[in-house]
Amino acid sequence: QVRLVESGGGLAQAGGSLRLSCAASGSIARILAMGWHRQAPGKQRELVAEITSGGITNYADSVKGRFTISRDIAKNTVYLQMTSLKPEDTAVYYCRMLVDYREYWGQGTQVTVSS
Repeated sequence: QVRLVESGGGLAQAGGSLRLSCAASGSIARILAMGWHRQAPGKQRELVAEITSGGITNYADSVKGRFTISRDIAKNTVYLQMTSLKPEDTAVYYCRMLVDYREYWGQGTQVTVSS
């Protein structure tokens, strides 16, 4: 079994920054992809950013140029550096990993951006 533990959410002012972390633990042979999704109240969960095992990144248009996804392979950890935050970035952020061809999700961390 694989467990994902997220940290780093909280409250920020518009224009501010936050950094999310997500660490995987358990029986892990290979992490094929890591990413972040978010879900705002009343909206569907959406992809924010993802990074493949080969290091290829993909971002939602709404966060391009503001958010950066990175990883520490040795620590099985993925990060999301969020800058120039906007009130519309307010959501629960979920970490997702594809580990040994199985999908795992974190418990979610709240990010609230005040105007």
